[in-house]
Amino acid sequence: MRDPIRQAERLMAIRLRYTINTHLEDQGVTTPAAIGAAVGLPTTEAVSLLGCRQWRAGDVAALQAVAKRLGLEVVPLDISGPRHKTEA
Repeated sequence: MRDPIRQAERLMAIRLRYTINTHLEDQGVTTPAAIGAAVGLPTTEAVSLLGCRQWRAGDVAALQAVAKRLGLEVVPLDISGPRHKTEA
């Protein structure tokens, strides 16, 4: 069975990348140099972080910093487990 915390971090990284990339694309920021400038990182680092298909430790924190810099809010996932409705 997978570690639920690590799985939640992977999913959060995917959500952050999607949100950031969509925002940048909507703003017309599509070239690697423009992406780097927009997120405040060197071009290669920005492209690597936003295009990474493999989860790495530290990605979530870095992506959250980029999202904050862009004024984006991504709500963290609830990792407390499945919820069951109880009838009163």
